[in-house]
Order: sequence, then structure tokens, then C-alpha cells
Amino acid sequence: MRILLSLTLLFFVADFNAQEVFEPLDVFELEYAGDPQISPDGSQIVYRRTGFDIMKDRSFGNLWIVSTDGKTHQKLTPNDVNEGSARWSPSGDRLVYRGSSDKGSELFVMWMDSGRSARLTQLEKSPSNLSWSPDGQWIAFTMKVDAKAPVIAQMPARPKGAQWADAPRITDRLKHEADGAGYLKPGFTHVFVVPASGGTPRQITSGDFNHSSSLSWTADGKHILFSANRNPDWEYDFRNSEVYSVDVNSGAIKQLTDSPGPDRSPMASPDGKRIAFLGYTDKVQTYQTTRLRIMNVDGSEVQEVFPGLDRSVKNIQWSKDGGSIYFMYDEYGETKIARFNLKGTYTDLIGSVGGTTLGRPYASGSFSVSEAGNIAYTLSKPDRPADVGLFTAKKGNKQQLTALNEDLLANKTLGKVEELWYKASTDGRDLQAWVVYPPNYDPAKKYPMMIENHGGPILNYGDRFSAEIQLYAAAGYIVYYPNPRGSTGYGEEFGNLLFNNYPGDDYQDVMDGVDVLISKGIAHEDQLFVTGGSAGGIMTAWIIGKNNRFEAAVVAKPVMNWISKTLVADNYYGYANSRYPGQPWENFEGYWKFSPLSLVGNVETPTMVMVGMNDLRTPPSEAKQLYHALKLRKIETVLVEIPEASHGIASRPSNLITKVMHTLAWFDKFRTN
Repeated sequence: MRILLSLTLLFFVADFNAQEVFEPLDVFELEYAGDPQISPDGSQIVYRRTGFDIMKDRSFGNLWIVSTDGKTHQKLTPNDVNEGSARWSPSGDRLVYRGSSDKGSELFVMWMDSGRSARLTQLEKSPSNLSWSPDGQWIAFTMKVDAKAPVIAQMPARPKGAQWADAPRITDRLKHEADGAGYLKPGFTHVFVVPASGGTPRQITSGDFNHSSSLSWTADGKHILFSANRNPDWEYDFRNSEVYSVDVNSGAIKQLTDSPGPDRSPMASPDGKRIAFLGYTDKVQTYQTTRLRIMNVDGSEVQEVFPGLDRSVKNIQWSKDGGSIYFMYDEYGETKIARFNLKGTYTDLIGSVGGTTLGRPYASGSFSVSEAGNIAYTLSKPDRPADVGLFTAKKGNKQQLTALNEDLLANKTLGKVEELWYKASTDGRDLQAWVVYPPNYDPAKKYPMMIENHGGPILNYGDRFSAEIQLYAAAGYIVYYPNPRGSTGYGEEFGNLLFNNYPGDDYQDVMDGVDVLISKGIAHEDQLFVTGGSAGGIMTAWIIGKNNRFEAAVVAKPVMNWISKTLVADNYYGYANSRYPGQPWENFEGYWKFSPLSLVGNVETPTMVMVGMNDLRTPPSEAKQLYHALKLRKIETVLVEIPEASHGIASRPSNLITKVMHTLAWFDKFRTN
């Protein structure tokens, strides 16, 4: 998988007898394990091994298989194409997976006794949400079906050979574009089934609705559970979804839930009597914790389980005997796997789950459970991207089965990651943060310190591997990254403190951590720098509008003006009343009050402004408002626009490096040591 090129030697010469620091080109050499799927008998784990192609500047994933005794570890197929979404058949004799072909993404099946694969489909679009029927005879999946765009005008025929302009894009949909995808062609996602031995896929849902959720077969194989919004006003009722059941033979759809808010991720119990699913009753606020619910298979007797767990639940899976449900949740900056006993208690089994986001240390990861309760999961460490981990239920022990980056990172000295807790000056709340020290850190020396503010803002950072932060540390910076109020992992009330108060007290939370680090002698008042992307860019712009304590700032992909952002972004319809009361034209003063642009007259900090030119989430026009304002005020500034980059600038490895190197170049210009 890893591509080793002599090109690397053009950039640096390695001393193989010395420990090296993490270098920009090392980003291309990183790999991580994702989506581990343990076989029903618990003997093997298939996972997607993702690396990066330095010549094509993209991620690339193949399927690999590792035995749980650690004796074998090999590539699953001989194909050198993108593969993923592997799922074991109920008996464990076959695997279905998604692979690339010359015609796009298709479904393939591998027979484990022979190791041979066959293509099952010739699909018009890429399949998702693969799911086996209980008898192993059918495979369900979801796929988009194109529809015609609304016709506004009948154009005359183009003369043969004429070079006319392209036809206009026409839409009448509320959601008509998406960051990273661009223009959304008309169409709807539906549920299909195809024989596991190959054949013609059959569409079993209908109507102008999207059925794009995970799928779960009922125990008798007659129905498939999914979540969707099939309400007549589904476009504007976008926060709502319900659980449905579709008859595989007739296509008849039955609605099983009816509550305001998202009901999703249904999972049928092994005995076919109950359905577990996730959801919450929508109170229309900034953050709401997702709850685990159980109901009868006909939709009756819905109950919420362990309401005392004030954390969002995700990735639910039934135990083989139906007596327990496994799930993931974030506890502050750590992702855990736990088991809920239907008698009313839950037990934490595994911590340090994640490592499948390489840029910044966000929560991520997944797991699967064997019939005996053994768990394959993505194991996250502060100094390594995700490897495959194994939890053995009988012994309760955990082990690491892969070491995908040892050849690269074993000879690198990485920045030490240290947890920090401190009190909020506004209300005394306990706040969590991390400090990353430069390699070979000497506490007797004075180092510059940068804040790295996380995005979201309803997200969290943790002690997980981060290529960006390790590159900053390798360049000689102490990096401080906090989870201020609004971050997930603390509970609903903490996250919802941002309702109609963002940015607000979260600004002081960030600055409180700076003051603590200065009091400890780790940071120094004359060598402070600040950066962040998306919501982190908002916070950075807000900080330099509130104080002049920083030597320099890099504001990446920010929102500067909530009025303009709310009406031009791809998710423009989702802000009113959940972030600020009313629409911008109804609450002009409120939206402007929390816009960093309102503080731009105070800014004296030299500021780099950075944005992807294809960003639809925080469009370039937002970044330009800051840059233009600073230019008019003759504040030292520079605008960095990254071609072909969407909101996820770091989705291409070279763009991740571009972001880091420009940030460092700007900060280095103003550092004094």
C-alpha cells in the first residue's frame, strides 16, 4: 500500500542512526485502518487500509484481512483499485464489498474457501449501506436514482457543430448543493436488493423521497428497516426522520415511529421481536444528545433506555443473544465502546477508539462484534493513526493486531501530547484541553505557543493522532488545543451553552487556558499565535477582534458575517432558531452581534486569511470580507486561496501540507526565537 519513492530524497536526507522529526512529506506515507469487520466466528477481521498516492494526490484504500490470533495479515484481493464497505455473510462463508471497476463502483462477492471474487452488479451509481439477508441469499443496498430537472424554457435546437455555452443548471430544491460534492443532480436515493449469487438489482422503495440510511433486515428476511423523511413537507422538515419498514416482496412501506426529531439507525434484534434505534425529541436548540431507544418490531411500546447517560450514542449493534446492545459514545475527548444490558445497566469495555481522521484530532472510528462478543475496533493513539484492535470478551483483554505505521514513525520523535484541565473564569466549569510539546522539548527553553481551535463548533478534540499538530510541534511550536463550551463529550447542557451565544463565553474558555499555560511558564505573553479552521476560524477571528495579545493569526475558512453566510452556504436553511432566533432579516441585530466582522475595527494582529476556492460551507466571500476589511484598515494581511479545495481543505494530502506550511511561514515571520 505505502508508496516509497526516491522523490522523497530530493527533499531531505535521512540520518538512519538518528531520530528524525515528522516531516511534511511524511503525510503521504501515513496509513490508517478503518471499518474493521470481524467474522461471525471471531477468527478473522477484514478492514479497509487507507493510504495516499503521492503522484495522484489522493487517498486510496484496499481491503486487508488479519487473523485474530495475529498469525496472518495480508491483502484480501489482488486488485489494485479502491475497495471498501466489506460485510460478512451471516454464516461467514462470503464477503460482499464495494470495489471500483472501469464503469464505476460495483458490488463484489468473495467466497472465503476459494478466495475468488465475482462482480455482482453493473450499477449506474455507487452503492452504499450494504446489508445481507439473514439467510445469505440477498444483499440490500441504497443507490441514487436520477430524476429530470424542472423545465423552465424550451431551447431551440443547437446547430450541428455549433459551440454554444453549456446548458444552465436548474433546480427547485431547498438543498441543491453540498460542500465537496458541488451541484446535486436531481434524483432520490432508494433501497435495492440483489441476489447474492448475482442478477438484476430490484428497487423496493418508491416516491420522491431519499432513503439513504443504514439498512437492517428483520429476522424472517421479509422486511428491511431504514430511516427517512417521507413527510409531504420533508424538505423544510429537515431535522425530522422516522423509522420505516419496507416489505421486500411488495414494496409496501410502514411507518414505525412518529416523533418530532430524528429517529434513525434502526437495528432489528436477532429474535426479530424488537428494534433498537437512535434519536431525540427535537427541542430546536444548538445541541441535543442522541439517545438509544427500543421498540417492538411493529413500532409499539417505544422506550428510551438509560436516560442517565448524558452523552450521544452512536453505532449500535445487538449481541448475538439479543440481551445486550453495543454502542459508541464520546466521554470528553475520548471515544469509548460500551455494552448496555437490557436489564438497565451499561459497562464500558474499550477506550481510545478512533484515529481515522489524520488532519486534526477529531473523534472518529468504528467497531463490529462477533457472535461470541469479541470486538474489532479502530485503535487510536496520540502518536499513531488507527490500527486494528481486538477486545476478547471471555478474558476482557485488549490487543493491537496491526502496526501500519511502524516503518515510518518508529524512527520519528513526535511531540508529546499532555492532557490539561482548568477552570472556566466565567462560571467555574471544568474544561479539558491538550498541550503538544516540540520533539525533544527542553522546559528550560522558551518556545512560541499556538492555539489550534477546533471546528464545529459542536465537535471535540482528543488525545488522538494529528498530522497537522505534529507538524506544528516539529517546527518548534507548543500547540494548545482546547474543548471549550459547546464541545461534545460533556453532555447536552454544556453543548447547548452556545445557543444564541456563539461566539460568547467559549472565547473566554479558550483564553483561560492560555493564562493557565502562561502561569505554568509553558507559554509566554510575547510569543502567542492563534489559528483554527471553520468554527476554529470563527474563534480565531473573534479572538483577534477581542484582544491584541497575539503576534500573528491564521484565520482559515471562517464565517465572518452570519447574515451573508446563512444565506449563501450549502446548509443555509439550517441555522435559524437552532443557532440564533429567527431568520437574518428577522433578527439582524442578533446575527450581526455574533459576527466576527463586527469586531474587525479592533484588529491589530497580522493576519493570514485562508480558504478553499470551492468551499460551499464557509464560502470564499466570507474570508474575503475579513481580508478586504484588513486591507482597507492597512493591517498586515495576506489572502491564501487554495484551488480545487472544498471546506475539507485537508482531504487532499498536498492541501493539508499547503495549509500547514503557509501557517508556519506566517507565524515564523513574527516569532522571535
